[in-house]
Amino acid sequence: MVLVEENVVEGIRNNVFGTKVIAEAAANLGVENFILISTDKAVRPTNFMGASKRMAELICQALAQETRRTTFSMVRFGNVLGSSGSVIPRFRAQIEQGGPVTVTHRDITRFFMTIPEASQLVIQAGAMARGGDVFVLDMGEPVRILDLAQTMIRLHGLKPYIVEDDAPDAARGDIAIRIVGLNKGEKLYEELLIGENPRGTEHPRIMTATEVALSRAEVERLLDRLWRACQGFDLPEIRRIFLEAPLAYQPNGDGVHDLIWNAARNHHRQIELELVGT
Repeated sequence: MVLVEENVVEGIRNNVFGTKVIAEAAANLGVENFILISTDKAVRPTNFMGASKRMAELICQALAQETRRTTFSMVRFGNVLGSSGSVIPRFRAQIEQGGPVTVTHRDITRFFMTIPEASQLVIQAGAMARGGDVFVLDMGEPVRILDLAQTMIRLHGLKPYIVEDDAPDAARGDIAIRIVGLNKGEKLYEELLIGENPRGTEHPRIMTATEVALSRAEVERLLDRLWRACQGFDLPEIRRIFLEAPLAYQPNGDGVHDLIWNAARNHHRQIELELVGT
């Protein structure tokens, strides 16, 4: 998520326009099934990553309305244990290095699923798709990340202790857990549904969500604006487009954190200050 927040344009090119190119190619070639792997972050997104994935869903929903040869569907789920984006490999590495283990907030929770579980449910959801379906996987109960960190430390035979940012570093155990604050656009609690009336399916762990969808023409107009904004590296315009689109985008904070955009803006300010000084 942080990678996209700090590289917004490239994240959108990958998540939005990459999806568009592949989905249109699938439709043109008559591919039987197209399944978009979405995310819980697409629900009422607070960051560019989640908003871009919800935009990708809109693309697939629009194509599903006019394409019969290809069945488009989307599957949303949370974190997959042991994957590259999971906290578990990071926690393990931090423990092996002697700590501290970093947790963003005491109360932050996430849904988790194993790789075999996620793979099997995605395949089964795809087999049930009729076109334009948004499937939501039952992820079970959310896990408090602080509890997960403490459990992993104890499984290594060590004693955890919590250190707040303003607390002294006097050891009260073997491995410190440091509370570092939420990342940019990060939620305390993830959601899996936008629609208010989720429906069950023949599989007890797979539901469908009723979501807002746009026509192909409406999506194309949005994407034209978004492409021009990306070409011009216009981050404020990208943010406006996401706010205007039916993404339920609720940005967490007013700032833009793209590294290149901020570096360029700071460079221009420095030039202005030097010109004023002369």
